Amino acid sequence: MLRRSLSKLLGGRLQALLIACFGLVVAFTVLIGAWATARLINDYLAAVENERVSRDMDLASAFYDLKLQDIAFLGHQLATDPVVAHRLPDALAGDAEAFGLIDDEVLRWINDPTCECMNFVLVLDQDGQIALGRVRSMFADEPVLVKAGDWSELPLVQSVLQHNQGQDATEVVPQALLAQIGLADDAFVEIIPTERASLTPFDAREGTAGFTLLGVYPIRDEAEQSIGLVLTGYMFNNDFTLVDRIKRVAGIDTVTVFFGDLRISTNVLTEDGRRAVGTRVSQEVYDAVLVNEGSYQGRAFVVNQWYITRYEPVRDHLGQVVGILYVGSRVSAFQSLLSTFNRQVALIAAVSILMAGIIAIPITRFITRPIPQLVQANRSLAQGNMTVRVPDYGKGEFGVLGNSFNAMVETLNRTQQELLQKEKLVSMGQLSAGVAHEINNPLASILLFADLMYKDCEPDDPRRADLRMIMDETIRCKNIVADLLNFARQQNVMAQDTDMHALLDQTIEGLTYLPAYQNVRIERRYAPDVTIIQADPAQLQQVFSNLLNNAADAIPQGGVITLETRKINWEFVEIHISDTGEGIPEENMGKLFTPFFTTKGPGKGTGLGLSIVYGIIKMHRGQISVQSEVGAGTTFIVTLPLKHPDHKLMQQGELIG
Repeated sequence: MLRRSLSKLLGGRLQALLIACFGLVVAFTVLIGAWATARLINDYLAAVENERVSRDMDLASAFYDLKLQDIAFLGHQLATDPVVAHRLPDALAGDAEAFGLIDDEVLRWINDPTCECMNFVLVLDQDGQIALGRVRSMFADEPVLVKAGDWSELPLVQSVLQHNQGQDATEVVPQALLAQIGLADDAFVEIIPTERASLTPFDAREGTAGFTLLGVYPIRDEAEQSIGLVLTGYMFNNDFTLVDRIKRVAGIDTVTVFFGDLRISTNVLTEDGRRAVGTRVSQEVYDAVLVNEGSYQGRAFVVNQWYITRYEPVRDHLGQVVGILYVGSRVSAFQSLLSTFNRQVALIAAVSILMAGIIAIPITRFITRPIPQLVQANRSLAQGNMTVRVPDYGKGEFGVLGNSFNAMVETLNRTQQELLQKEKLVSMGQLSAGVAHEINNPLASILLFADLMYKDCEPDDPRRADLRMIMDETIRCKNIVADLLNFARQQNVMAQDTDMHALLDQTIEGLTYLPAYQNVRIERRYAPDVTIIQADPAQLQQVFSNLLNNAADAIPQGGVITLETRKINWEFVEIHISDTGEGIPEENMGKLFTPFFTTKGPGKGTGLGLSIVYGIIKMHRGQISVQSEVGAGTTFIVTLPLKHPDHKLMQQGELIG
């Protein structure tokens, strides 16, 4: 079916074919361009999204670190507060006034607007026991006072007590410790079964322990001895202040803090519009971040849909991975942008193809305009009209085609004339051969008896002059007969390797003794790369003799004959024989190679010389042409192949016809 359609298309009118092909090319190009553009933009947007999510992670990490610095700053400020440092020993000894002063300082800092979302501030003794503290719970309007509790088992507290150096870090606070300060219910997160999540949680304490930012700093007396600790903390469980602030300020789509693989603070929403607290991370991210302790970037299944995400591990003060910080953008938003763009590209492509089709019609008509003229000219030529020509179409392909057509007509016309000339020569040759044979024998007898009678006459015999005239005229007739025989015998070429320049020099040497050459100067302009050709040297010598004699006859008062050779396209050689005579009139140019045509006076030529030359050159598969300007001179140009066309069958002196 496709082959028949293509055959029908290719066999139709050129104009329709060009329009169809032009449309197909444009459509193919536009579609490929649209596809490539869509792919490039798709890849570009994907790269931009990846860059964006990396940038979002940098911003989220910066906010996370700033929050930790705020916690650390508060702890350090309280630990170095003079009231706390000076009155702590008294408060530990039971001094109510000292206790109240320290509590006032704690309340002042926990209620300070710059310390928003501070969950708890604890003052511990040197053994890690709570001396006093204030706790902000979601179930109470004001910070609750705490007077007892043992936090000595918390690893970060142990580290500060051991090294006597303040520290801040992300820390997991067990449920038992949270219960001591009334935050156990605040920390509780119900674990929700999540598609694509791990079968087991990363940390068994998930859902009950608190994922917190802690700052622990020693309180020193005047002797720089540690007398207690200040512990400040912010718990992520069920608190969304930080993630929402990151989303609002940094322009990040979604932000989540994980305790292990459990979402405890997030602005990712479920299908019913609630925060996805209690859902778990996918198995793929679980393995990459929590198990392998690396980062993860790419598409990930978050709760119930796909996101372009970045996950980074969160480590405690010992460098152990305890959670994940996540940022991400919904793939659906990205896909919507891509779909909009692809629709625009498709629309542009369709309009471009339509416009190309509309534009193709007048352009194709303009391009194919010369074709009907060429078709009509070919029909006229086929009917035998050798005068038909097409106009010049310029320098393009149609111009080349038109010039080629005109050149073809010229060649056909010239070939036709040559064939007619050759037929004439063949007919004249056959006639001449018969006449020459019939006349040659009587002429020989006349010359013989006239010579005998001439020799028998006395020197003063009056008949002697008549006999001399008979002998001269008989000799002239024999020369004419010889020319006729030479003309009739133009059939075979005895081709052999021939030194062109040596043959020309030999011919000139044999002619320069003649009276016609007494006032003639011969110039040789031989090309050094023209040496050996394959030809019949005897016949070529006859050609050169005829042409040189004609040149000498054209300058009876003296002049210059120039012989020039040149190689053409490494396949042919040209021999130019020029004279400085009066030139040939235009009306005689077409008759030069016609048998018996001559412009010489009576008794000075038979008119067969150039006909013989023409025949010999044609037998050599060559060409001969004439250029002449009246009053300036004439040039005969002989073109011969360097190798005879039948050279593969030829040996030295082999006869070729």
